[in-house]
Amino acid sequence: MTPAPVKKGHRGVVVGAESQRAGSEEEHAYRELQRRADEVASLIVASDWAGIDVVIQIRRLKEFVDRQMPGRTGLFEMIYESRFKRLWQQFRAEGQGDLPDW
Repeated sequence: MTPAPVKKGHRGVVVGAESQRAGSEEEHAYRELQRRADEVASLIVASDWAGIDVVIQIRRLKEFVDRQMPGRTGLFEMIYESRFKRLWQQFRAEGQGDLPDW
């Protein structure tokens, strides 16, 4: 049996096929997170969606992180939740008050 091809990964570390697949899945999940987070940011900045509807989308995004990236929820809260709150304050708070809690 021929060994799996070897590829240099991040920082030149040699990785096998299993590691490549896992890395690819993680990379896909991060890209999907970024895409969905950008959608939520757009809802805040450039739509007339009610705060509760935006919160529902934030909850769905957090559920995605829980499913696809176990153990990363704290990172999500630190980066994305604060980003959404900041955007809401900047673009919506004056006319619609604070973003509802989630």
